[in-house]
Amino acid sequence: MQLSNEEEEYNLSLSKFESMLKTNKVLFFDSEEFEDIILHYLDMGKPALAKKALKLALEQHPKSTGLKLVQVEMLVYDDKLEIAEKLLNEIYAIEPTNEEIYIQKANICSKRDQHEKAVELLKIALKYTDDLADVYNLIGMEYLFMDQLELARDSFIQCLEVDLEDQSALYNVVYCFEFLDQNQEAITYIKQYIDKNPYSEIAWHQLGRLHYGVKEYENAILAFDYATIIDDEFLGAFMEKAKALERLKKYNEAIECYKRTIELDDPTSYALLRIGKCYEKLGNKVQALKHFNKTVHEDPLLDKGWIAITDFYVRQKNFQKALDFVNKALGIDNQNRLYWKRYATINKHLNLFEEAEFGYRKAVEFGDYQLDTWLFWVDILQFLGEFDTAIQTLLQASEYFPEENEVEYRLAGLYFMIQQTTKAKFHLSNALRLNFKNYVVLEDLFPVVWTRKMVQNYIAKNNKT
Repeated sequence: MQLSNEEEEYNLSLSKFESMLKTNKVLFFDSEEFEDIILHYLDMGKPALAKKALKLALEQHPKSTGLKLVQVEMLVYDDKLEIAEKLLNEIYAIEPTNEEIYIQKANICSKRDQHEKAVELLKIALKYTDDLADVYNLIGMEYLFMDQLELARDSFIQCLEVDLEDQSALYNVVYCFEFLDQNQEAITYIKQYIDKNPYSEIAWHQLGRLHYGVKEYENAILAFDYATIIDDEFLGAFMEKAKALERLKKYNEAIECYKRTIELDDPTSYALLRIGKCYEKLGNKVQALKHFNKTVHEDPLLDKGWIAITDFYVRQKNFQKALDFVNKALGIDNQNRLYWKRYATINKHLNLFEEAEFGYRKAVEFGDYQLDTWLFWVDILQFLGEFDTAIQTLLQASEYFPEENEVEYRLAGLYFMIQQTTKAKFHLSNALRLNFKNYVVLEDLFPVVWTRKMVQNYIAKNNKT
């Protein structure tokens, strides 16, 4: 690729400067060359070289306003705000209409969390700048810092009105719309933007994402198609299109899209995992398991990969293998309530009741307050003969489900088991009131209690039908 004259001169200046550093021979550069060199090193994250270039630059051009403003930028970068402010005031006395003064003053205010003042200064910069897009972008960022999303959105839109190609502004506009839960408004805006800039693959991709967000999957796929026509190596668009195809249960087409992402880049564990899930939905168990295994080979620390294999073997009712893999997932994330619930369920199927009880306990400990989790846990505690612990667990569950007959029937049965008849009758009365017909819970879980004449009489007495 042929470089422009400007790029060639820029590269030549850099080479000349770096050669000078190696030889310790002082060469002359004009002030603009120095500015480019300094900003290059700052962008590259090499502040030491930038400072060295600035020192030489100010020795050669002590009165250059441009270099002094670069010096201000470096002082702000180093959090030397007072010194930077003093230097800015000196420059202001010489060039009060230089927009960079107001931009740097705004930068200082922003660092001090004085975002409203920063916006005021940037609005002054708008009067003097030739680069309106950059200043509108900066104003938008200040509004983001203040959580004023509507004003931020409008600033980024103004930026795009000046510079249609500003991709960061486009992303920020969409972000603001989404944060404000204005997906339909965002779709309308992006369509208007596309009318002006129809070959923007980024805009088509964002339009696809927005359609996906409101579950308009067909429209999303169409938008992603345009993005990939414009850029046939747009990995993100292929990935998002595959997800939309999955939602429409077009699993074969989704697989092709995921495979395209693998062709474009190294295989990702996410793509391999989704391919496996698609094959499983298609009933192709061999390919499903093959891709799940590829997933964990690609990323052994991806817990979702191990869980996919766990769920695969659970569906095959191969619980011993499922247990091996759920243990691998828990080895990566041992605070995941869903993994602990799987662990408990698998152990229950293997008749490993103490391990199952431990699993349900950990699931609740990490925030699983689903009714079935409490009930499975309690039923295992009862099976293990831990009646008191089961009662305490049910009382805890009743705080989340105060009017749940399944909880009340179990409390009644357990209190009967430990001969606390008054409490047992109280909970049985509650249970019968909430759902009389579900007294079979007592019959199924507490057959010894069920056969008592007193219990039968109490149920008959409470029969309102």
